Amino acid sequence: MITYNPAFDLYHCIFRMAHILQKIKDDDCFEVDKVRIWDFYLLFPSKAYDIHIKRTETEICEKRKEYINKSKNPYEYSGDNRKLFEWIRPFQVAALNCLVSCSILDKDDYLNNKVRIINHDALDTFVEKSGKVTTEETNALSFMGYLSRTMPLTGAYGLKARTELLEYKYDAE
Repeated sequence: MITYNPAFDLYHCIFRMAHILQKIKDDDCFEVDKVRIWDFYLLFPSKAYDIHIKRTETEICEKRKEYINKSKNPYEYSGDNRKLFEWIRPFQVAALNCLVSCSILDKDDYLNNKVRIINHDALDTFVEKSGKVTTEETNALSFMGYLSRTMPLTGAYGLKARTELLEYKYDAE
């Protein structure tokens, strides 16, 4: 049986990355790994319930309940999230390289593992022509945007540590 999975489709990855970049504000400069984490939870929104949230962070829990449906797709990968995250890495990197080559992202920042938009008009045109995301994807984008703005990527309580998608123990704080 042949099945389609958008996680392993380069063109769909470019589409997702463009929509993620549209959520980044004009003056923001995010780490590449943070954008990759956004993409992972855009693909698999129900896995957002695997993110470790402290009991005192009730606002984050409320946002997660508001934006993310807990039920998951029965065909969704149910193995190790970290392994899956590594499997989709080449597609994410290729998609970001494509956006750099189209002069949407700054090349120098990208070479320093940062993502900064330099041509908003080209990005908007691309997103307009490529189509809209579903309501579920819009909600996942909103939730991940909120998380990305409220917590750092590194550190004991950073996005890497809470998602456990990337190694975080040896990061400089």
